[in-house]
Amino acid sequence: MTGDGERAFTQTLERDQRVEPRDWMPDGYRRTMIRQIAQHAHSEIIGMQPEGEWITRAPTLRRKAILLAKVQDEAGHGLYLYSAAETLGADRGDLTRRLIEGRQKYSSIFNYPTLTFADVGVIGWLVDGAAICNQVPLCRSSFGPYARAMIRICKEESFHQRQGYELLMTMMTGTPAQRETVQDAVNRWWWPSLMMFGPPDADSPNTAQSMAWKIKRHTNDELRQRFVDMTVPQAQALGVTLPDGELAWNAERGHYDFGAPDWAEFKRVLAGDGPMNARRIAHRRRADADGAWVREAAAAHAAKQSRAAGQARAAEGSVPA
Repeated sequence: MTGDGERAFTQTLERDQRVEPRDWMPDGYRRTMIRQIAQHAHSEIIGMQPEGEWITRAPTLRRKAILLAKVQDEAGHGLYLYSAAETLGADRGDLTRRLIEGRQKYSSIFNYPTLTFADVGVIGWLVDGAAICNQVPLCRSSFGPYARAMIRICKEESFHQRQGYELLMTMMTGTPAQRETVQDAVNRWWWPSLMMFGPPDADSPNTAQSMAWKIKRHTNDELRQRFVDMTVPQAQALGVTLPDGELAWNAERGHYDFGAPDWAEFKRVLAGDGPMNARRIAHRRRADADGAWVREAAAAHAAKQSRAAGQARAAEGSVPA
């Protein structure tokens, strides 16, 4: 059966079709998908924190409503993705424990602080913009539940990116102090945004196999280049300077040249030594503990409903025809 399943799996990839949860798949493929989907889900949930800190400090009711809606969207993204991981046999509670115990990662970008309200706009513009570049190709990922979840997620991320850009455009038409605040936020978030695509291709241990399995469609460096090419004209329209002295148009390549991020910093933050790592995980651990009674109550209610339904079916079966 394994031989038949392996052939069917290979043919599915060759035909550019979707692998579904009940299909045979290599153990490595299953592990890779669980790891990637879980990391993505964790990133959505942890990613609620940096902007969520500004909900009570938003300058207007409109901005508060926008931010509330966005943070709510991120929670929904996490739920979609945890559900996709569960189709592979993963347990959501176990994934959460792995996160809060430091055994699974999330995007390093969320370990940086949001110092001003301009950071909310820059996260929408740069961080969500990088997410769009990274995630749109995942709508064609070979694993069906993940690809389908990404369609809605990408639509919402696109809206988030526009919201962030609109906020920054508004601030850039404001006072000199507001414009300086935007530029400062851009300076702080530019390089971490480039790191979101992962290490250089030469140092990425999973890229080759993920592309062979059609989980990924582009390499880290290809996506990073696409993001830079997309963002430079937006920065020019916005009136901000991207903090890279090597940034320049290369007519021969048809792309922008740009400098290398600080990969030592990337590894340090990913390993847990970023500005906000401890705080982000402590907050998630506290939220998990505080919500235990809700999960227990929901499970008890579901069990009660299941018993009642079983009793009703049994009663119906005992009634003479």
